[in-house]
Amino acid sequence: MPRTATPTAPTAATAPPTTLRQRLADLRGSAVPPRPMDARALAALAANPGCGRRALLDGAGVDKTRLAEALGSPAAFGQSQFAIVRGNSFEAKVKGDGGAELLRLVHDRLDADAEPPGADARLPELTAAGPEGRAARTALALREATGAGAWSLLDHPMLALEVAGTPAYLEPDAVVVHPDGRWTVVEIKSFPMIDGAADSAKVGAAARQAAVYVLALEQTAAKLEGARVDHRVLLVCPKDFSNLPTAAAVDVRRERSVTRRQLERLTRVEELAGSLPEGTCFDPSRSAEELTEAVSAVSAAYAPECLAACELAFHCRQRSRAAGEPAALGRSLRGELGGLTTVEAALTAARGAEPGPGDADDPTAAALRRAARLRAEALEAAGVRPPHDAPENPACPC
Repeated sequence: MPRTATPTAPTAATAPPTTLRQRLADLRGSAVPPRPMDARALAALAANPGCGRRALLDGAGVDKTRLAEALGSPAAFGQSQFAIVRGNSFEAKVKGDGGAELLRLVHDRLDADAEPPGADARLPELTAAGPEGRAARTALALREATGAGAWSLLDHPMLALEVAGTPAYLEPDAVVVHPDGRWTVVEIKSFPMIDGAADSAKVGAAARQAAVYVLALEQTAAKLEGARVDHRVLLVCPKDFSNLPTAAAVDVRRERSVTRRQLERLTRVEELAGSLPEGTCFDPSRSAEELTEAVSAVSAAYAPECLAACELAFHCRQRSRAAGEPAALGRSLRGELGGLTTVEAALTAARGAEPGPGDADDPTAAALRRAARLRAEALEAAGVRPPHDAPENPACPC
């Protein structure tokens, strides 16, 4: 199961410019330490790349859990203790006996033409002081394993990925080095794979998370000759309803590209910060009114999927519903409505009302008005009174 590294301050070599660093510190509150980004947070960014609110808050290191509580809309998602214990137990089983079963799965699913791993498989020691030390030790172990030309299993290596000028330390479940020098990310999940297939939403979330690890590995591989990162990751899950492991190869090239673009967008977080009113601050110690005003100053792209990935989802949902935004009903509907930015505008056009100043030239509004006219003509031809023209009937619940 993924783990989050201990927060560390940016080093002088990788710290963002003083002006940006100070601006981000002012946004989260000068006395509030930055919350480091982990793979789950970066994967959630890739799932909703159009949300400026999340990009800015994550880039500034704002603790969104505390912020949501201060806003009165605490997050209500996360793994149960039972799921965590079950996941840790399954991971220990997969990695038992020196990782023999895990290496066998990697060989069978991703490298069947190579010599199968045997007793000579390497299991490097990655212990070091602090996340920086562990990241350096991991890089050295990857270099040695690549040059050895043998199977190697790195258990919970520490990877460094630069995010908005600050290193984020990430800890995948495992990385396997193949005899030909190829590196493969392994994601171990506790949800089942039934008849060779798992829940598509959970697989998608795992793929986005693994893509973050692939990006971090690519930064390390770029410094080593002969090293390359596989664009396929190995997803290991319980088979059917048992506790026996099975695996499938998942191509994460699309998720990797989306995540990389989003990280590049985060490097321009100064532009998002510069558009905010002077004095904007997301310090959870401030009043709910001040925080609501500050959060509302940053554009959001809420969708129902955010409820499973973002701490501010309940707050954004309330504001989206209050504003009558169609995004609260799903991204697909929001896309179909085009320039109609509110549910009321869509309903008005669907009733055939005259166009307002904002939707006079909108093709979606014109299509809805035309559909309303055709429907009215069809009902009139059939001798049926349109429902909205019918007199009130207290006995009829409709």
